[in-house]
Amino acid sequence: MKSIIIASTSTVHGSGYLEYLLKELEIHFKSADTIIFVPYARPGGISHDAYTETAAKAFAKIGKTVKGLHEFDNAEEAIKKAQGIFVGGGNTFVLVSQLYKNNVLLPIKDAVKNGTPYLGTSAGSNICGLTMNTTNDMPIIYPPSFKTLGLVPFNINPHYLDPIEGSTHMGETRETRIKEFHAYNSQPVIGIREGSWIEVKDDKLTLRGTLEARIFEYNKAPYEIATNSDLDFLK
Repeated sequence: MKSIIIASTSTVHGSGYLEYLLKELEIHFKSADTIIFVPYARPGGISHDAYTETAAKAFAKIGKTVKGLHEFDNAEEAIKKAQGIFVGGGNTFVLVSQLYKNNVLLPIKDAVKNGTPYLGTSAGSNICGLTMNTTNDMPIIYPPSFKTLGLVPFNINPHYLDPIEGSTHMGETRETRIKEFHAYNSQPVIGIREGSWIEVKDDKLTLRGTLEARIFEYNKAPYEIATNSDLDFLK
């Protein structure tokens, strides 16, 4: 049975790394003693070792051991044997490039479909969608493809931001960017605000967390859905 948490962010304002999710993660990874962490997205150019250490400190609070995928000689085999998988945030272009380079994109997809629990935050959530094309990140490297894991039948926009009332900012809003995406693509997009996540249990999809999410469907006006809403209508 698929068991996935697709979180907008790893850190909400005023809390530590993964702190707001730890109770959920204790249940989510209850059958895993060791979690394989994929540090490829490297936020701010942080090293793989330093990023893995950050994840390890957070999971130690719930009695879990973390090993960085970069520490294994054979990344594909490590994923196949993983008890749990966590793909962290950072730059989605860098993440997807490295997943293809190390031949682990499809093994991760297969592992999750076969029941290995998965956590994604930010960039690690972007890749759960059909493509990475609704990322907010700068294209600092060119991946072989924009196709990603396709674990859910839509695209994801983590860290979704609403326009600020009264702002004099003249650049595009997040909603405008997603409308641009829909000029060339037809799949739905979910804008997940920080502090919320999508829970996937087999084929059931549910919005969790404290905030509403914004839904963008092709040729429809965007609309809000409440937390704890069923997302199965987007299949």
